[in-house]
Amino acid sequence: MSNTASETYRSEYAEQIARLTDLRDRRIEQAFATVPRENFLPPPPWTAISVGIATRTSDVAGIYDNVLVAIDRKRGINNGEPALHAAWLDEVCPQAGETVIHVGAGLGYYTAILASLVEPHGCVEAYEYEADLAAQASQNLRAYSHVKVHGESAFGRPLPKADVIYVNAGVMAPDVEWLKALKPGGRLIFPWQPHEGWGPAIMVRRLEGGFSATPLMTVGFISCSGTEDEHASKSLPNEADLASVRSIWPTSERLPDETAVAVYDQVWFSSGVVGS
Repeated sequence: MSNTASETYRSEYAEQIARLTDLRDRRIEQAFATVPRENFLPPPPWTAISVGIATRTSDVAGIYDNVLVAIDRKRGINNGEPALHAAWLDEVCPQAGETVIHVGAGLGYYTAILASLVEPHGCVEAYEYEADLAAQASQNLRAYSHVKVHGESAFGRPLPKADVIYVNAGVMAPDVEWLKALKPGGRLIFPWQPHEGWGPAIMVRRLEGGFSATPLMTVGFISCSGTEDEHASKSLPNEADLASVRSIWPTSERLPDETAVAVYDQVWFSSGVVGS
């Protein structure tokens, strides 16, 4: 296939993703049009997955659609749905010169997208727990000098200070170190999955008085490897509880009160707004 044909597919794909998500930041569309998805996948034939239906294809056109593409079906690891990621990127809005931590980098496709958005002078610290994926991601991202791949868990360890933390693996509760790593004005997005396999994406912002938290769409991600399970100290939050979340607090900074929706060892979710 010629480079021109591949570029045409990417351009049409990026336009499709922009329409599906009603993008505000058009730089994201340009990133999707620029980064070759096939460079961050296993060799063809690929397995594209849409609404639960898997289709095998060796035609690169088949991966330039709003589909998951399998990385390892036995382990349940996929290159995620582009429209979902575009929506998340639009929320966290990485800017030129910022530092991003990418948790669950896989083979590096969305790491490369993030890297494009923080150019020039920004950097991406990518964490991938699965050793084989981390090694391949390092190779795939070798042209991105401002990306560093860490073949380890991003859970339970101090992290570099960051403007954006972008988490692509489900957690029962976010690591308190993620909150500590956020710079003032920093943004964290992660799949909160207090119920097995599903829950809301949560958008966190570090404000002067604490950490605001906004539930977004319901998602289902593979669980974050290398985490320590934390069990809520009361019954699991129901859907109304999940929708009511407005802030998140480290227990070391503020003890749970009557606004608590879910309480974990080191963090708790509240229906109260920051500053109340």
